[in-house]
Amino acid sequence: MSTGVRRRMGVEERRQQLIGVALELFSRRSPDDVSIDEIASAAGISRPLVYHYFPGKLSLYEAALQRAADDLAGRFVEPAEGPLGARLLRVMGRFFDFVDEHGPGFSALMRGGPAVGSSTTNALIDSVRQAAYDQIIAHLGVEEPPARLELVVRSWISLAESTALIWLDGRRIPRAELEVQLVHDFAALAAVSAAHDEQMTAVLRRVLKNEPGSGPFGDLVARLIALAS
Repeated sequence: MSTGVRRRMGVEERRQQLIGVALELFSRRSPDDVSIDEIASAAGISRPLVYHYFPGKLSLYEAALQRAADDLAGRFVEPAEGPLGARLLRVMGRFFDFVDEHGPGFSALMRGGPAVGSSTTNALIDSVRQAAYDQIIAHLGVEEPPARLELVVRSWISLAESTALIWLDGRRIPRAELEVQLVHDFAALAAVSAAHDEQMTAVLRRVLKNEPGSGPFGDLVARLIALAS
């Protein structure tokens, strides 16, 4: 972050700098607690100049959320190589990297922050969820997801969000354990759905066929067997 050093920038360069400064501040504290004066000071410009590029704090906040949303959506991108369980575990690692680094910003994105209820904020949240959904469906290799598969994937994405928000409140459970648990949750949701639907059964069988016993899904099976014995 720049600290009080003024230099000439082009319009777009200055806008991007202000978005970056705001996002960094929002990542450390609640956006409600960050003032325009702080953003201006950190960017090395005057308060009136901030308003030259953004009409108000809300517009700057929404621009920062857009960058955060793009970053978060990108965390779900994963090469379609290897067992699904290992892929999901890597995705969860990157997802929690973002949550860990941008705690207040992540909370603001998911809960709306100062822009709660605004169409812009809601659209950003929906875009992240849709990007995550599209990635998971692609990894499952299903072109036209049946209704129950859509329910499983969207429910799992919501579960990952709520788990991360709860984890941020004190970080009482080791992060690595939650990452594995969420991958197990995906398998469990899919298995319950498969018990009620033939299409889901076919999807799950195809996925499990390529899963090693040492992977996250194999680990879940071993844990369940141990519980039942």
